[in-house]
Amino acid sequence: MKVQGYGVNAVNPYKNQQVKTNEVKKSSLSFQDQLEISSQAKDLQGVKSYESERADRLSELKSQIQNGTYKIDSEKLAKDLLNHFRR
Repeated sequence: MKVQGYGVNAVNPYKNQQVKTNEVKKSSLSFQDQLEISSQAKDLQGVKSYESERADRLSELKSQIQNGTYKIDSEKLAKDLLNHFRR
């Protein structure tokens, strides 16, 4: 003969399950998201400021060319060309 005891725990199994899910929800609330920006992303953010400086320099050069005041430094140009083609 086999005897199975149902006991007090079998009276309301849904309530026991509900208590366990509430505990899980409370523990997940303590977790916080974190965000870490890579060094490459930080470098890309710096490029934005470089673009504005470049645009300012470009507008300055355009105005000098239109006014006829733009002068080319031939020595600097020659050095830069040599350095470029030596690479």
